[in-house]
Amino acid sequence: MMRIKGCWKPPAAALMIAMLLLTACATASSDNALCPPVVEYSAADQTRAAAEVEAMPENAVLVRMLSDYAVLRQQARACR
Repeated sequence: MMRIKGCWKPPAAALMIAMLLLTACATASSDNALCPPVVEYSAADQTRAAAEVEAMPENAVLVRMLSDYAVLRQQARACR
């Protein structure tokens, strides 16, 4: 038997078949993203928060941050 210099490499087709066989076992989705919980606020808390936001100046940074928070809450609700 002749010796060939270098490493022995399996044919590319064999590697492809092995990969296909290994991935066939993974039929379930591997994306198990969990939805963040959405805290429910009482009507009284929401009314009080709305009054406090109305009292803030229009250009307050906190108003913009609350707007971003509202979007995050909508996305979390849609995730359920």
